[in-house]
Amino acid sequence: MAANFFNNKARAAAAAAGTSNNSKPKGADKEAQAQNQPWVEKYRPKTLDDVAAQDHTTKVLQRTLQASNLPHMLFYGPPGTGKTSTILALAKSLFGPALYRSRILELNASDERGIGIVREKVKNFARMQLSQPTGVDKSYFDQYPCPPFKIIVLDEADSMTQDAQSALRRTMEQYSRITRFCLVCNYVTRIIEPLASRCSKFRFKPLDNAAAGDRLSDIAKLEGVNVEEGVVDKLIQCSEGDLRRAITYLQSAARLVGATGGGGKKDGDDDAEMTDAGSQAVTVNMIEEIAGVVPESVLDRLVQAMQPKKFGSSYESVSKVITDVIADGWSATQLLLQLYRRVVYNDAIPDSQKNKIVMVFSEMDKRLIDGADEHLSVLDASLKISGILGES
Repeated sequence: MAANFFNNKARAAAAAAGTSNNSKPKGADKEAQAQNQPWVEKYRPKTLDDVAAQDHTTKVLQRTLQASNLPHMLFYGPPGTGKTSTILALAKSLFGPALYRSRILELNASDERGIGIVREKVKNFARMQLSQPTGVDKSYFDQYPCPPFKIIVLDEADSMTQDAQSALRRTMEQYSRITRFCLVCNYVTRIIEPLASRCSKFRFKPLDNAAAGDRLSDIAKLEGVNVEEGVVDKLIQCSEGDLRRAITYLQSAARLVGATGGGGKKDGDDDAEMTDAGSQAVTVNMIEEIAGVVPESVLDRLVQAMQPKKFGSSYESVSKVITDVIADGWSATQLLLQLYRRVVYNDAIPDSQKNKIVMVFSEMDKRLIDGADEHLSVLDASLKISGILGES
């Protein structure tokens, strides 16, 4: 067995195969890597001008960029609105590609959120003295300001413990001459007040439909994805202002129809197959299926079952529909969201009943977040709404 394993012919064949694989040009590897890259990273803004729909924030940061003097910053807002992309684009504009690695420390505080990480990794980087860059000519400094400080980016900072935030406050004060901090979070109320008061706050609002739609249309055009009318609007609706989620849905749909990216370029032996697949268009139904949207027919059945009856209870009909919905694997959170829109925006329901129904939805949302059983929660909510609708 050992002789067969170390057979010279087998080793020679393996070496020849390795040589043939390595003979590919480096450009081909880079092209393949770019093609396999998630579109969220591929189209992440490279400069502040590329950041979509956050005009107030980018204008202020452009001015600080010209002055080459940054305060400590606190970026907050919903997910997918460009907070991390903005600070990374700002850092690249300040330091350029040569100094970016040595001047920026990026940490995800949701993974490294204890006081130990602040005392060790953050504090060590913050107190590190700046060294003169070597191998960089004068023209580089004409293009990039390269101010005399470092930047520490703490993503998901609202996940940090109270003790870690308190320890960070002292570090921010002590090394502010050579280090600037940028805290990125979704909920500014979870940042302790002593820390928030030391930072300039920048609020990132959910992207408006026009800016998000333009961005998605540009990406689809660059990747050679054929989209039907209404797909971009459906992407915006399903993502609820989260551009990152919308781009991910678009990439998933492109893979579903066989679009390979790169403006529709095809190569290899699968030329005809790829051309046929790439000619398919992304439809609204595909986006709904990828996003887990509950079909309107299912909602129609549920709303019909919830209607109050003259005689008897609506329990049997509601329970049957809910059992089918859960058995089909639909998300209870998504179902309640769509049911909320269907009921609350119905002008035929009086406002007094809508007030009670909204309280039911808020209670069910809290239960689902706490990990309650989906079947029982949706059934309870549906029966309560049915009872409210039956009130005279």
